[in-house]
Amino acid sequence: MEDFLSLIKDEYGILKIEEEISAEYEAARILREHPTKTIILENVKGFDIPIISGICNTREKIAKSLNCTVSEITQKVIQATENPQKVTNYSGIDDSANDYKYNTEKVNLNKVPILTHYKRDGGAYITAGVIFAKDPETGIQNASIHRMLVLGKDKLTVRIVPRHLYTYFQRAERENQDLEIAIAIGMDPTILLASTTSVPIDYDEMDVANTFKDGKLTLVELQKSGIKVPQADIILEGKLLAGERAKEGPFVDLTDTYDVIRDEPVIKLDQMHLKENAMYHAILPAGGEHKLLQGMPQEPRIFQAVKNTVPTVKNVLLTEGGCCWLHAAIAIEKQTQGDGKNVILASLAAHPSLKHAVVVDEDVDIFDPQDLEYAIATRVKGDDDIIIVPGARGSSLDPVATPDGTTTKIGVDATKLLGKEEKFERVSLSE
Repeated sequence: MEDFLSLIKDEYGILKIEEEISAEYEAARILREHPTKTIILENVKGFDIPIISGICNTREKIAKSLNCTVSEITQKVIQATENPQKVTNYSGIDDSANDYKYNTEKVNLNKVPILTHYKRDGGAYITAGVIFAKDPETGIQNASIHRMLVLGKDKLTVRIVPRHLYTYFQRAERENQDLEIAIAIGMDPTILLASTTSVPIDYDEMDVANTFKDGKLTLVELQKSGIKVPQADIILEGKLLAGERAKEGPFVDLTDTYDVIRDEPVIKLDQMHLKENAMYHAILPAGGEHKLLQGMPQEPRIFQAVKNTVPTVKNVLLTEGGCCWLHAAIAIEKQTQGDGKNVILASLAAHPSLKHAVVVDEDVDIFDPQDLEYAIATRVKGDDDIIIVPGARGSSLDPVATPDGTTTKIGVDATKLLGKEEKFERVSLSE
């Protein structure tokens, strides 16, 4: 992560706070006060490890890590997921080839400044931990970010949704076997973004990260489990316990509202590896990092689905105001009058949690909320251009939806009428 911090230091700055800060509530308050800053809390009460947050809380920082512009991020992710490069650089945890020097000891989470963010939280939560595991049947490795509630110095409960890690754990439980895992905390945005991408279950997300890094990613092979993880500030080793569940929650999710309490799998930890001068990466729930890392990987999925319907799609954005989850803006080069409505239907199907979709022409900057509002104000005739879909399955995170996520979806076609383009010509852009 040091290389990336050096990269953003001059352009975006790093706010270092030297005064003593508590990991319970106080640290989260400071992170909320500086939503777009990269922050290092150097003096955490009762801990020797500092806290870092905000390394990827803006699209600009993520674009910097990918060596592209903000508008190019979606294409960059599509290219990497379609053409992943196999990782070829490996080291052992104690190898001289490893850039990081680790201190290995029996796990004790009491040494790590894990934040308690809000008053009603179920407890202290690890929020930037990437879980690595191998498929018990194929041996293919998966990487994914999950929130983890601290139960004790060596126990966590983890929220897992039905995707790859969920499938691996189910396969292990059917054989009454625990699933060996590793948790890596403290990595740069390219690895975090790769961990959240939507790839098939027989793909390894670290091959996507390797593509982002031009084939230069090095993974550390853990001796006990054989799991391979990036060079992170903190690496934890343990198991998902077959047949064991614990209460998880409450937790503040993307919409800045509390998710429900559930029975979730339990992790029993064994060893931890701390890098020399390690920092603990904390992602603020409902903050910029949380929204972007969870939402941005859905943009390529929407783009590809829309492209199958309207090949002239230009870009897709899940807006920050829509929690990077519930609202999409899609720019197209309109060729037939029905293109806008077809794009709406394709986008709602591609990302089932999507609630509202707005389609605009390519002269509208979808990254500019004011430009989006301008398109809605000048190019929408309500009875012709708005689609309402009641009783549709949406997101369980939506406070107005039913518990299973059933809601009403809306699509807005904010594109120009074909044949009457001169009425919508934006003089300031053409002269």
